[in-house]
Amino acid sequence: MALEPTPGFDLQPSAQQVPTATNYITDFNFLNQYLPDTYEKEFERYGNRSISSFLRLVGAEMPSNSDLIKWSEQGRLHVKYTGVITAAGAAATTNIFTVPAANANPTPFSANNSMAIRPNQTVVLSRTVGAAGEFKGVVQSVDLTTAPAAPTFTVAYYSLTGPLVAAGDEFTVFIYGSEFKKGTEGMDGSLEADNLFFENKPIILKDKYSVSGSDMAQIGWVEVDTGAGTGYLWYMKSEHETRMRFDDYLETSMIEAVPAIQGSGADTFLGNGAAAGATGAGSEGVFYVVGERGNVWSGGNPVALADFDSVISRLDKQGAIEENVIFLNRQFGFDIDDMLAAQNSYGAGGTSYGLFDNDEEMALNLGFSGFRRGYDFYKTDWKYLNDPTMRGGLSGTGSINGLLVPAGSTSVYDQVLGKNAKRPFLHVRYRASETEDRRYKTWITGSAGGARTSDLDAMEVNFLSERAVCTLGANNFVLFEN
Repeated sequence: MALEPTPGFDLQPSAQQVPTATNYITDFNFLNQYLPDTYEKEFERYGNRSISSFLRLVGAEMPSNSDLIKWSEQGRLHVKYTGVITAAGAAATTNIFTVPAANANPTPFSANNSMAIRPNQTVVLSRTVGAAGEFKGVVQSVDLTTAPAAPTFTVAYYSLTGPLVAAGDEFTVFIYGSEFKKGTEGMDGSLEADNLFFENKPIILKDKYSVSGSDMAQIGWVEVDTGAGTGYLWYMKSEHETRMRFDDYLETSMIEAVPAIQGSGADTFLGNGAAAGATGAGSEGVFYVVGERGNVWSGGNPVALADFDSVISRLDKQGAIEENVIFLNRQFGFDIDDMLAAQNSYGAGGTSYGLFDNDEEMALNLGFSGFRRGYDFYKTDWKYLNDPTMRGGLSGTGSINGLLVPAGSTSVYDQVLGKNAKRPFLHVRYRASETEDRRYKTWITGSAGGARTSDLDAMEVNFLSERAVCTLGANNFVLFEN
């Protein structure tokens, strides 16, 4: 038996004083001598409706005074070339290898050469297309002039002969050291550090609540939960909900934002693309950055240890952060619980999750807070992914079930400060200066409710923020998609 679809949920909260079936008493009639009894306190049938808290848990906020935020991250220390080819031929003591144009200029690079491989470096050559085999040799020479777009290098093998090469064979090559004759000159050139530069721009968020001066004269008290405690509000009830909704948007915008492609409808509408020196519309949210520069698990939730072993293997190749937190929806959380429970040989049928000492007074714990397998993984439900009016109502291809976030902080070069700084992997930068703080602005305009700023017969409560999220080390994040 399944749950009935009703009662459902309010898809459109009524922030304005509009008489609809969901925000007024349908049987109220002034001609009726029997007025309905009403409760002073609203019943919270949806509990705490706010979905924000994710960035407050894992990140921090700090000011920025520019339209553009830039930082650099360390690249790989070592270089590997893939898709390297050589001409077909019999096994020989040396071979000439060609680096494809697409891979010819990785960093770090040599000050004198356009690629990292230099004479006298020792290399490992592993055949990836063709007959299996691994060979080691020393680089005799490097040719960057004959075909600059596809440089070549000659390898002398340590074995008597190298591989028997067929047309179409490909090799993966990496450097493991060097070897020189006695009394020879030093290494040709030097390698420059591999720095990756990233940037993001803040977006401006606004909202407003308005109530006419006439409506302000009619006071009706309702007891509501303000989030910080219980209190009485009158016409400002909708203002409070506007504020809560704006608070949620401050977080969800940082999670969902995408940059607008120049010339797109959004770029044209917002008018940034045509401005000289404009940085364009949109911003790079967490989901966008992880999808572009991080790791993506697709095809449903990982439900077996072998699936998580694949994730762990990928993390080994990245930053190898010791502690990680998975923010997930309810189903993903159940899948992890079932996976961990299955590791107990006495847990057939799910009767022995966790530590169970047969105490008749103890409730059976069918859940886990985390596990360790190579790294520490903690899991926590993310309300944003469960809320039916947000991502909790999506289940199609590309819908998101969870996000793995590394814990702690990382060191980056902050171009504003001009020095290395410790930053959380996720943090928000808001526009601020000595005279203007745009982290969270609110002000009242109009001619009612004490405001004296215009001849508008209303009171308007305005909200504004200008911010961007910085996702550092996106290669350490994992996005779990359907």
